[in-house]
Amino acid sequence: MINFRRSKLLIGLGVILLAGALVIAVNSHAQAMTSAQAAETGAVLSADAALELAVEVPQPARDPCLHCHIAGENKNLWTPLARWAVFGTFGLMFVFGVYRSASVWTKRKPWTPFTARATNWVEERYQISEPMSKILKKPVPRFATRWWYCLGGITAFLFVVQALTGIMLAFYYKPTAAEAYASIQFIENEVYFGSAIRMIHHWAANGMIVMCIAHMLRVFIMGAYKKPREMNWISGVVLLVVTLAFGLTGYLLPWDQRAFWATTVATDIAGSIPAVGNLLLIFMRVGWSVTEQTLGRFYGLHIFIIPLITVAMMVAHFLMVRRLGVKKPL
Repeated sequence: MINFRRSKLLIGLGVILLAGALVIAVNSHAQAMTSAQAAETGAVLSADAALELAVEVPQPARDPCLHCHIAGENKNLWTPLARWAVFGTFGLMFVFGVYRSASVWTKRKPWTPFTARATNWVEERYQISEPMSKILKKPVPRFATRWWYCLGGITAFLFVVQALTGIMLAFYYKPTAAEAYASIQFIENEVYFGSAIRMIHHWAANGMIVMCIAHMLRVFIMGAYKKPREMNWISGVVLLVVTLAFGLTGYLLPWDQRAFWATTVATDIAGSIPAVGNLLLIFMRVGWSVTEQTLGRFYGLHIFIIPLITVAMMVAHFLMVRRLGVKKPL
């Protein structure tokens, strides 16, 4: 018992020393960056002083309301983040240890984890363990563990990725003709990780379309659209159309030349449909030409209407698949 406590004490001291070394390294890096920036700023100022002798350039007025990271003044982002991560984590561990020990000492009972307490609290009031066990403990056939049976799940996962990254982009995007392209450039060049988030959104959209088509090809080849799974197939076709609608409405949002003319061509194709073509064209463009109203309509469809339809159809699709099960291979 004494050796066990001694080993725990040594492990704790080692973790504390490692955290201290990390903080020292981060501070040293921050000081080095600050010194380098000061030297660079001094060199730039000396060059500017030489130029001011010839031409006096007025300095632009700075808005004091702008945050430092938007103005580009905060170059050292990771130092405060590392401090909060290190000291906050150890502080929470210390508080939790004190609370756990005090709880065991005062109640004279074994410690019950918070997750078990929350589960028991909900179960005592709503009795959901039995229906949830039926949903979560349904066995999966061995043949359904092969990779080509996972294409639908990959499509659903990419939809979740699209939703999360789309919410992040919506914080900065402005759906107006005057500011849409500028907001995209701001996301790309000024927002931290903005370019990465936009590229994840872009490539996940392409992957979602590819995986959806691959999933439907697998279902068609294996005959999983036949009785009694006709509605599964119909809901899957609707989801494919909705996925393509996601791509069409999102393509216009950057509001650059490629987006404008691609949308013009796509809506012209829709307008060539007999009988209903003109009505469909006017509905999509909000007129006869691609304008700012078209951008606003595509934005509303992209972030409100189409996601609601997608979620509703996905829930129905999953319920039908769960009820009828996965079709056995041919």
